[in-house]
Amino acid sequence: MSDQPSSGFDLNRPTIVSLLYLVGVLTALPTLLALILAYVWRDDAQAAWEPSHYRYHIRTFWLALLYGVIGVCTALIGVGFLILLVIPLWVLIRAIVSLAAAQRHSSLPNPGTWLW
Repeated sequence: MSDQPSSGFDLNRPTIVSLLYLVGVLTALPTLLALILAYVWRDDAQAAWEPSHYRYHIRTFWLALLYGVIGVCTALIGVGFLILLVIPLWVLIRAIVSLAAAQRHSSLPNPGTWLW
């Protein structure tokens, strides 16, 4: 696979994981599949820019789970409901950022970030 972006939509591996996260906002199964694929593909990256995407996607899942646990635990004081409402938006933004970079065949500048 070439490191040069194509003129159309490129369905590369990080793009597939990003699309699964986008669909996964509605239901959990695609998100779990995305996590599994990211773990499997991270050691078999086809291009130099891909490992940063896999790290980013794996962190997206675990951080969303952490934020979800914090949201559930703080729901009794009212803050948790806000956290639980923001998590899907946060996942969407991270998936779109990764999708845009994957279409350009570029690494993510800070895959260890807690934001985007």
